[in-house]
Amino acid sequence: MDIDWREHQRWIEIDGLPVNVIELGEGPATIVFVHGLSGSWPNWLEQLPVFASDHRVIAIDLPGFGHSPMPAETITISFYARILDALLGRLEIDAATLVGNSMGGFISAELAINFPQRVERLVLISAAGVSTHKNMQVERAVPAMRKLQRVLAIYTAWVAAQSHTVARRPGLRNATFGLVTRHPSRLAPALVAEQLKGAGKPGFMQALQTILEYPIEERLPEIACPTLIVWGDEDRLITVRDADVFQRLIPGSRKVVFEGTGHMAMLERPAAFNGLLADFLAE
Repeated sequence: MDIDWREHQRWIEIDGLPVNVIELGEGPATIVFVHGLSGSWPNWLEQLPVFASDHRVIAIDLPGFGHSPMPAETITISFYARILDALLGRLEIDAATLVGNSMGGFISAELAINFPQRVERLVLISAAGVSTHKNMQVERAVPAMRKLQRVLAIYTAWVAAQSHTVARRPGLRNATFGLVTRHPSRLAPALVAEQLKGAGKPGFMQALQTILEYPIEERLPEIACPTLIVWGDEDRLITVRDADVFQRLIPGSRKVVFEGTGHMAMLERPAAFNGLLADFLAE
């Protein structure tokens, strides 16, 4: 929280679309962090300063989230993978380690399949793409969510605008952040506030739709890079059983499950997760 992140912010134009990019650190290897649905680059505040000591680290706001505007093209998982490929090209990065949470893991896996030369190593944190595909319970809720989209937008915009107030009050913090983390009260209010600022962005509905519709499970065996799968045993958004599916289908992958942890292990268990990632990078 002591870092002036404005010094590390830049806009990268990809096919006429400005993408908000955070970049810091130097080193022979690069790590790219990819946020999930309703997320933004501050999802990685516990990782960026740590790994910038000996890596070039990059976090982005996917188009339609954070500060990046909506694209003219419809949001799809393959579209986001193409954005990442183009971004790496613009930054003159041949290959990198991709670390993705939830939808970000889904997109990173798609990049590893369609642009394998770009991905040296892959880390999937509670990745979408398995049980989320054709999830009938969520799919049935989508029409109602579309009808309530304006109301949801107003509510999430209020949460984002009042993020510091919400984060300081235990009841509001649990109500807004309890679905994605197991113990919101254990997180620093300032850290939670930075996460909530990313709420209420226009890309949500299109991104949710593509998560439900886009199949990837049958193509997971095509991933050829070293892969680490990380999950929380009390993930309320994506069942920990999906970790077994990813491990079974991705050749040579390994799985680590954190106890008492929800959907965002990198924020809930930062020291343990960072140690795990550091060991994986050193292998």
